[in-house]
Amino acid sequence: MAPSSKPKIILIGGPTASGKTGLAVSLALSLGGEVINADSMQIYRGMDVGTAKPTIEEQRGVIHHLLDVVDPDEDFNAAIYRQMALPLAKGICAKNIPCFVVGGTGLYMRSLLGGLVELPPSDPVLRERLNLECDRDGALKLHQKLAERDPERAKSIHPNDRLRIIRALEIFYQTRRPSSDLLKQHQFGDREFLALKLCLGVEKEQLYDRINARSERMMACGLIPEVAHLMKKGYGPHLKSMSAIGYRHTIKYLQGEWSLETATETLKRDTRRYAKRQMTWFRAEPDMIHIDPENKTLAETRIRDFLAKSA
Repeated sequence: MAPSSKPKIILIGGPTASGKTGLAVSLALSLGGEVINADSMQIYRGMDVGTAKPTIEEQRGVIHHLLDVVDPDEDFNAAIYRQMALPLAKGICAKNIPCFVVGGTGLYMRSLLGGLVELPPSDPVLRERLNLECDRDGALKLHQKLAERDPERAKSIHPNDRLRIIRALEIFYQTRRPSSDLLKQHQFGDREFLALKLCLGVEKEQLYDRINARSERMMACGLIPEVAHLMKKGYGPHLKSMSAIGYRHTIKYLQGEWSLETATETLKRDTRRYAKRQMTWFRAEPDMIHIDPENKTLAETRIRDFLAKSA
């Protein structure tokens, strides 16, 4: 790696099931690098199957960071992620080896590069009022209210994502400004690193086929006992972690609300919708290079050129 005024990192993002883990591990093995996780669910201990966490075999030979760092009932967000990932990335770069930041949570990657916009802290009274309103009217009604006040932010939040809907409304009521405007104003400038941003592009139908197949594998190969074990330990559906895709679906099956077929088909549908939102996010990111996940040679060439180039 050639010296430069800023350390260099490689981001590998893309929608769920696009092959990020496999490509990142292969590249890290070839180039002698280390991987920092940038998936908001893989940070939780005991949540392996439903998060498609890298297996022990995939981690063999490649050092992975920020996997299994908090329990499912612990708070974690982009600000905490930045606090933990920033020194790790600088430390890897200081060893003069490639640093790969890999995952589908674009906000984590953005926060690492350019910091976070300063937003008002949570107001317990306001949040309680919004929670009661959500209990009474439902998340969809609250989502419609958000769409009236901040249509751009509402488009990026699933109508059933209670936590993010409430937070966006909370920010609006506190600042009288849409949170989307505040995020634009910040601009998330690239301050700490020079970054090569790679996004894995898969044809929509092929991606959806992968998602459907993986959803079936998860349900058939360990997600149900994993969720049952977490619930037995006291991690309930009210937690942010347990309301995530895959976990909330399995909970409904275990509690007898849905059949296994309904849980599986709804999991497929919601994962496809999530992947669509991820693709929208990464398409909007500046300087993003879209590559075929099967073309490791091209990815490796771009990375070598990037690392060798003087700042």
